[in-house]
Amino acid sequence: MDELREIKTFLNYPKSIVIISHRNPDGDAIGSSLALQEYLQLNRHSVKTIFPSDYPPIFSFIEGVDSSIIYDHNQEAAVKAIEQADAIFCLDFNSLERIDKMAEHVYASKAKKFLIDHHLDPEPFADYVFSDTSASSTCELVFQFIEDLGETNKINPSIGASLLTGIITDTGSFKYSTNPRTYKVASKLKEAGVDDNFIQDKIFNSIEEKQLRILGHCLANRMEILPQFKAGIIHLTKQDYQDFKIQRGETEGIVNYLLMISGIEVAAFITEQPTIVKLSLRSKGDISVQKLANNHFNGGGHKNASGGAAYAKLEDVIARFKKVLPQYI
Repeated sequence: MDELREIKTFLNYPKSIVIISHRNPDGDAIGSSLALQEYLQLNRHSVKTIFPSDYPPIFSFIEGVDSSIIYDHNQEAAVKAIEQADAIFCLDFNSLERIDKMAEHVYASKAKKFLIDHHLDPEPFADYVFSDTSASSTCELVFQFIEDLGETNKINPSIGASLLTGIITDTGSFKYSTNPRTYKVASKLKEAGVDDNFIQDKIFNSIEEKQLRILGHCLANRMEILPQFKAGIIHLTKQDYQDFKIQRGETEGIVNYLLMISGIEVAAFITEQPTIVKLSLRSKGDISVQKLANNHFNGGGHKNASGGAAYAKLEDVIARFKKVLPQYI
């Protein structure tokens, strides 16, 4: 309670605030950042949101996203905003490594630092930490943050839409990582006037024809099922990326198709990038892909949804995944 009083006092007068989320921002990163931005702006603060890299076009409908600063495109503006900030809110990441080159500027800043996140083992770089690994999403925690400040009355339809976007995307439309509070928050957002049908339509019915063809290629030509381990793998090569001209965000969600197969409890989406091989991992029940990613692929995340990477050949990464998989089944 003392900490909450400190925060209320700190935010009682207009401040220059920067909100930062992780590289390759997803729906939760974008939704939580822009919801918090609008809430703070309603309280007379000057707020700028910075993403290390571009956001997927599918989230262009979120109010305010077009005015965010993309570090990769405008480093000068991003660094200037950080240097001038009285407060920095770090959303949806637990380590400064997740914001790449921006980390050194955040670390050097004398601004008050706030961390709002739901990933395991947050690094101790922030002055105030709001971390809950049981939360469905960072958007759920931003709602709780506003609620703790006693200002849920300021959650209007646009703030609510941003929050619900993150909840929907991080739970796969309420299929996993939910808890009783998740549904209570969603209910309150609906009461605030959020059009959930519009959001669902924008998220799930806005893909391009090319994305459907990429998915078809993955399922027909790049899928391998390992029934003895209740696992499935989909991989993409550098040549696939060239042939389909794959851009950022166009393979989002493909890993989840493996878990639609009866009996499959672990899914891996392994992609060959120009200098690195990346893994996106999903699981059901008590199988921890977070431990697998952390122990073998320099990654992490959540128990049932994690990612990792390796500087190795694609075939070697696939072989390593198959070798260590039995330890986690």
